[in-house]
Amino acid sequence: MIKARLVAKGYNQEEGIDYDETYALVARLEAIQMLCAFAAHMNIKLYQMDVKSAFLNACIEEEVYVEQPPRFENPHYPDHGYKLSKALYGLKQAPWAWYERLSGFLIEKGLKRGKVDTTLFIKHKPSNMLMVQIYVDDIIFGFINEALCEKFSKVM
Repeated sequence: MIKARLVAKGYNQEEGIDYDETYALVARLEAIQMLCAFAAHMNIKLYQMDVKSAFLNACIEEEVYVEQPPRFENPHYPDHGYKLSKALYGLKQAPWAWYERLSGFLIEKGLKRGKVDTTLFIKHKPSNMLMVQIYVDDIIFGFINEALCEKFSKVM
């Protein structure tokens, strides 16, 4: 089985014209180490999830057009391109768009964004706590209640 991924030529984009924000907030190694230490102290089992199609789920605000990929040109419209409604790998704004979409989803689910580390999201209830750390297209999460962890991973 052959897998292929359509990748945009992001190196052709011009700052201020094609995009504004390009970076994704990335958890510092120290923040991840602190999360692991806190989880160990509280006896919380952590899970790690790699979101395979992360950037493909990110909505973009700018109008972005791409050429037809080689060998996939429409013979009836060889000079036409595609207008993107979602991000593609290779776009400068893809990581930022993904972070915005995921953080919006987590906040909608009742998690609070960290004030110091904005890649850490926490939902705290008297008998339970959910912690979510975002690292580009990876997510580290843990609950005090392990059954809720499985429920959360299915929602993601």
